[in-house]
Amino acid sequence: MKYLWFMLLIFSPLSFAASFDCAKAKAPDEKSICSNPKLNDLDVELSVKYHFLRGLFAMGVSGEMYDSQNAWLKQRQKCKGNTTCLLQSYRQRIHQLDMLYKSIEKPI
Repeated sequence: MKYLWFMLLIFSPLSFAASFDCAKAKAPDEKSICSNPKLNDLDVELSVKYHFLRGLFAMGVSGEMYDSQNAWLKQRQKCKGNTTCLLQSYRQRIHQLDMLYKSIEKPI
């Protein structure tokens, strides 16, 4: 699984840039993500995994993922510019997405 995620990150057009336009960042959480390389990398990783997983599911589950991501974004905003809070939030969300991927039945 780590190989799949690694390949997605390597070949992603999002690599090395936040998943949003940093020039338009106004919120404290977005500004922190844009100014911190580790947060920026986690933002890209999360974005790639989220979009990849959403593409695997039918509309019902995909819609649930969309709602879950929006709820997570609202929680992330509560961190404001607190790097420690943002790092923890990203790591938890990435872990959730990793667990979702692991739960998918795969052909042998």
